Amino acid sequence: MRARAHRRILLKLSGEALMGDSAFGIDPDATGRIAAEIAEARGEGMDLCLVVGGGNIFRGLAAAARGFDRASADYMGMLATVMNALALQNALEQRGVDTRVQSAIPMASVSEPYIRRRAMRHMEKGRIVIFAAGTGNPFFTTDTAAALRAAEMGCDALYKGTSVNGIYDSDPKTNPGARRYSRIGYDQVLADNLKVMDASAVALCRDNGIPIVVFNIREPGNLALVLGGGGQATIVDREPAPAAVAGAA
Repeated sequence: MRARAHRRILLKLSGEALMGDSAFGIDPDATGRIAAEIAEARGEGMDLCLVVGGGNIFRGLAAAARGFDRASADYMGMLATVMNALALQNALEQRGVDTRVQSAIPMASVSEPYIRRRAMRHMEKGRIVIFAAGTGNPFFTTDTAAALRAAEMGCDALYKGTSVNGIYDSDPKTNPGARRYSRIGYDQVLADNLKVMDASAVALCRDNGIPIVVFNIREPGNLALVLGGGGQATIVDREPAPAAVAGAA
């Protein structure tokens, strides 16, 4: 059902997904695995664009909490996302996938500037566009950038790859009894402060009718499985949440 309904997809990846088992930075094996799964999905005829975070290199909010000026820290985090975008571009093109990196902060030596109509044209030509540097503004996260670009590109859904296989009623890393939602409404995510994405990102998806599919990107093979309509995931949309929730897995 998801594969038929969601032909054009924005995939949001955390920077941590590129770390693999490392504590910091970019792991070539982890990046290559994700690129291979993206290439497989692209080969099945899906239109894909990507937003990648920078938390594996620098996290602006954490730096601000330790005394950095918030705006400067956020700009540093945006630069980290450009590094990740270039790494992902390299891994994809090694697998024969034509890509373009567009940065919200102009840096002509390494990427194109973000121009909506040019990005749309790239996707029409079958290229994967990787959006870097967030929105280009401090105080906005890459979650918000992903929701914004999904709306601008006319995407059918936003797929968010995380380290857990969906949205839970509490943190499954600290609560073994946490229960996973198979489906939940935007408003409940916001009301219950479930923190799957920033509130501004969830609200932007709600206002534009873009479903959010949350899944585990760290599990090998799971990206292709979820994009194909299988696997475990939580769908956030306008539907009310079910009375019962699935157990943690």
